[in-house]
Amino acid sequence: MNRDKWLMLLINLLGGAAVLGSYVWGFRTYPGASDALWGGVPENIRPYITANMLLAAAGYFAFIYFTLLRLDPIHSRVFGRFGFGLFNLLYAAILLPSALWMPVSILAIEQGSQLFVWLARLVLAVVGLASLGLLFALLKVRSAQPRRAQRLAVIGSIPFCIQTVIFDAFLWGALFSV
Repeated sequence: MNRDKWLMLLINLLGGAAVLGSYVWGFRTYPGASDALWGGVPENIRPYITANMLLAAAGYFAFIYFTLLRLDPIHSRVFGRFGFGLFNLLYAAILLPSALWMPVSILAIEQGSQLFVWLARLVLAVVGLASLGLLFALLKVRSAQPRRAQRLAVIGSIPFCIQTVIFDAFLWGALFSV
């Protein structure tokens, strides 16, 4: 396997474990915080957001399949300028801040700190921007691979962007307060 693909695998394994680990830590350490972590999102739309979370997770598998298993890192170009390393940068910009969201949000709630509220919003904004960057990179990557896998990756990135940009960065960010 190519060095860039190994790096992608490492970013996703470590970053994914960090995200899941932060959630396990948060819900085990602060079991009563789950309602506060919704950040003021109305209860009547929470089921729709939860359903989209599942679609976003499935979408993640679609685009990681394409980038990790189908995309040729040597011959791939995004926007005609950037190489495969752009995908690694985008995955890191999605996963690393995502792992920080739960701890930062809990600190905001526990300490009643506006600084941590804004830091949680910043974390989600970075994830949202990186998600949009990934969507555009998937749309614009030129590869010798069959277009069907690329189309599936783009389709999968749409609910992921809806989750990270609209529901997380905008809606949650606007409603979260301490």
